Amino acid sequence: MTYCVGIKLNAGLVFLSDSRTNAGVDNISTFRKMIVYERPGDRFMVLLSAGNLSIAQSVREMLQVEQLKEGKDGEAITIWNATSMFDAARVLGNAVRHVYERDAESLKNSGVDFNVGLIFGGQIRGEGMRLFQVYSAGNFIEATPETPYFQIGESKYGKPVLDRVIAPDTPLDEAAKCALVSMDSTMKSNLSVGPPLDLVVYEANNFQTEKIVSIDMQNPYYRMLHSSWGQKLREVFDSLDDPVWDDAHTDTPLKVDTGRSKPLKKITRPDERLI
Repeated sequence: MTYCVGIKLNAGLVFLSDSRTNAGVDNISTFRKMIVYERPGDRFMVLLSAGNLSIAQSVREMLQVEQLKEGKDGEAITIWNATSMFDAARVLGNAVRHVYERDAESLKNSGVDFNVGLIFGGQIRGEGMRLFQVYSAGNFIEATPETPYFQIGESKYGKPVLDRVIAPDTPLDEAAKCALVSMDSTMKSNLSVGPPLDLVVYEANNFQTEKIVSIDMQNPYYRMLHSSWGQKLREVFDSLDDPVWDDAHTDTPLKVDTGRSKPLKKITRPDERLI
């Protein structure tokens, strides 16, 4: 299992991935889930992958040579000459379908599902930044102001903090901090997600970035964030009032008359048996 998140903001893009691959409690390995495609001044793209590792690696390799025969005058479209991120995402979807056509039947015969999830985002000169989530069938959806981030892999533990913090106008550094908190929450609750982490922060219209870092558990910023987040959560929890049942002693009683019936309760007499 793995966990990856991509965030699209007015100011730029944030990508974060773990690197743990788990094939059982005694077979844990490290494989990077992020790859950056960059041509300074022209295009900047990032691919995150989750799911079956062999499928994800095949898709990444296929993407380097994959073409769509739909360009002007029959010119083949690749991720390196596509004029839009949408076309680049179509090339990626085509790569997924090619791997499916090649491997899906053999995998099925071995009892393995064709399972891969991808986040693909970036910017090509001439248009704004775009972020896509690509599915196992090669189809994809695009991030919107209402849904400015995508997650793949073990996403449920890291989602609440993203929902509460991330908005299109969130500053990049704040979004990077939020992504790391999301990852820390996931690693706290799921051992199949683990370090080192890969983080990329891209500023809009730069078409390159120097904000790329690999983070292990000895990283000073991550150690501070990990300890502070747990401590602050406990402080906030302790600052909340305990529930009070008697509305005569509080303005926020737990038990109020809402007109809804109480939960079902079965009461038995001492001489009654439940069958």
